[in-house]
Amino acid sequence: MRSEDPEKGDGTIADHVAQLRQELSRRGLDGFVIPHADEHQGEYVPPSALRLAWITGFTGSAGLAVVLADRAALFIDGRYTLQAAQQVDGHLFEQIHLIDRPPHQWLAASLRAGTRLGYDPWLHTPNAVEQMRQSCVKANAHLVACDGNPLDAVWTDRPASPRMPAVPHPIAFSGRDAAEKRADLARILETDKVDAVVLSAPDSIAWLLNLRGADVPYTPLPLSFAVAHRDATVDLFIDPAKLSADTAVHLGKAVRTAPPVGLGPALDGLSHKHVRLDPATVPAWIADRLGAAGAHIERGADPCILPRACKNPVELAGTRLAHRRDGAVLTRFLAWLSETAGTGKLTEISVAATLDGFRKGGEHYRGPSFPTISACGPNAALPHYQASAASDRRLTEGQLYLVDSGGQYLDGTTDVTRTVAIGRCGGEERRHFTLVLKGHIALARVRFPKGTTGSQLDGLARQYLWAEGLDYDHGTGHGVGSYLGVHEGPQRISKMPSPQALLPGMVISNEPGYYRTGAYGIRIENLQAVRPWTGTAERETLEFETLTLAPIDLALIERDLLSKDEADWLNAYHSRVRKELTPLLDAPTADWLAGATREI
Repeated sequence: MRSEDPEKGDGTIADHVAQLRQELSRRGLDGFVIPHADEHQGEYVPPSALRLAWITGFTGSAGLAVVLADRAALFIDGRYTLQAAQQVDGHLFEQIHLIDRPPHQWLAASLRAGTRLGYDPWLHTPNAVEQMRQSCVKANAHLVACDGNPLDAVWTDRPASPRMPAVPHPIAFSGRDAAEKRADLARILETDKVDAVVLSAPDSIAWLLNLRGADVPYTPLPLSFAVAHRDATVDLFIDPAKLSADTAVHLGKAVRTAPPVGLGPALDGLSHKHVRLDPATVPAWIADRLGAAGAHIERGADPCILPRACKNPVELAGTRLAHRRDGAVLTRFLAWLSETAGTGKLTEISVAATLDGFRKGGEHYRGPSFPTISACGPNAALPHYQASAASDRRLTEGQLYLVDSGGQYLDGTTDVTRTVAIGRCGGEERRHFTLVLKGHIALARVRFPKGTTGSQLDGLARQYLWAEGLDYDHGTGHGVGSYLGVHEGPQRISKMPSPQALLPGMVISNEPGYYRTGAYGIRIENLQAVRPWTGTAERETLEFETLTLAPIDLALIERDLLSKDEADWLNAYHSRVRKELTPLLDAPTADWLAGATREI
């Protein structure tokens, strides 16, 4: 893959920057903005869209670069500070924390009067473009939408766009026929007096049409665009090479297919129609084309997002089964790790490979749901650490090991984090682990009235850390798809305000943590489903059903710090883990699990 070794192929990073500047000069531009993004604004992008890696050498999954005639900057968040320092030449790119100094602020201060700053309208949303435009106005500069990406013009060995097959996702896993979903969407458009909606998020299209694919890493998506109409028909714009005869039959006559180049003319055909688009996710190119065609643009959220997030009974049953199988895999791995970690022969990379090997070949397994985070000692203090040949540490006695991993199964998507002791760890580590566990339990046990948002619950997971002047810098919970994205909105649990209430059927993570810089990291993550509470209540009340099944390391728990209710929850959870997983395990692993889930 191009991003893995940006020094090979068509020159060094310095060559790439020089080539881009020459192309910009040829086009009469003084600068260009390069995001880590494709035309669909997804979390994972295909090799053909790894432009940020080609121009900077940085291979993280989020970031943005600006290349001007005489300077350049790379904007990354705190997850990637160390990675960017290792991968990016500081003489070529100034490295800036995008929270402390967002790109729009840097642009307003750095652009000169008259500067012509280019951008690719396929790779930025209308909201992002408007922010850049305001920065240019402040600097008396000009923002220019490029007709064709100038970086692509000089990236001579750019990989081809993906053309993996799009395949039907059976109703046995999806739970609802695509025609029913299209009819529901049509009723939403009818109620809102909207003629059509443009869908650019492949996960929304995949959910709506019961399609899956393999165009991007870790998420089973066929890249495509769609226009859904008020009469329940859909125009799907997808590479014809991705569609088999069986898939065409699955889509039916109400779904018209055309190559991606047909999207522009189709948008032109919506002249004077009322068309919804999501300005936070759709490419600016689409909004511009609709505006030029004279369409009445109705800005609003992608109408597939909320129904996709609220899993139906079949999807929930499937994710329970997927978590049961995945829990058995993780238990076999943890049992193996307990026997071999103390040898001093294991490294972060080798252990991650072993876990991947345990998952392979499992029923309905289709691959990892994200790159495994395998981190020991001080590396675990980086919440989104990715082991490399340069950073790979051996697992040694007296350290904490954190593993965050997940699988894509036809019937569900998993994501689980466990922190375990390698040998005996110190009292500080056990105390902090127990504080994290107390927060995890508090969030797992909470009941809350309908209408509550995740931001209102976030403090429950942090309270015991806060009481000792501690905290963590990431969110507490993210939504998870059903054989779709491991990170899915609109639900979340975070300090950041969220307008979205938690609703029955939503799947969300519960993952508080604590990170001591240069020493160790702790995170305990289970997935949970929102469900109605069946007890007596004056108003409609909800609770969480824990989906993840895997032991929590008892060696790291300070029992005296747990209340009776907390210990009872842990014992009941471990009893359930033991009961559900034992039939799936060989005898030695079942014996190990019995000890790992004993009552405390």
